[in-house]
Amino acid sequence: MTEENYAGVADRVKAVVTDSIVIIIFMFIVTYTFSVFEHVPDTARIIAFIFIFFLYDPIFTSVFGGTIGHMMFGIRVKREKNQMKNILFPLAIIRFLVKVLLGWISLLTVSGNKKRKAIHDSLVGSVVIYKGKNE
Repeated sequence: MTEENYAGVADRVKAVVTDSIVIIIFMFIVTYTFSVFEHVPDTARIIAFIFIFFLYDPIFTSVFGGTIGHMMFGIRVKREKNQMKNILFPLAIIRFLVKVLLGWISLLTVSGNKKRKAIHDSLVGSVVIYKGKNE
């Protein structure tokens, strides 16, 4: 694959911003749904918010090859060694946690290599490619 097949910083940032909006929408939906019921156990609220904040990205990335933001901008997260396959769920969790912990610092490394890999991609062996380039 050539360097043009790997997603750059701009599309990745657009996807992150879109996913932030998606998470806010999910939060409103869950909050509204809970407000309809008279009593919602705290454990249900905790589980819902953990799912939204911590599992949205890893589940979508491992199952669909990317989040809603990735899909909207035509990019997918794939295994570096087999770009036909999505990354495994445990690796998607690690990728997400490192991405969150390092924040924008991780994205600064994208333009520094041929495959435009961020730190969190290098750690788990993933690449972010444009959809259709190798699907």
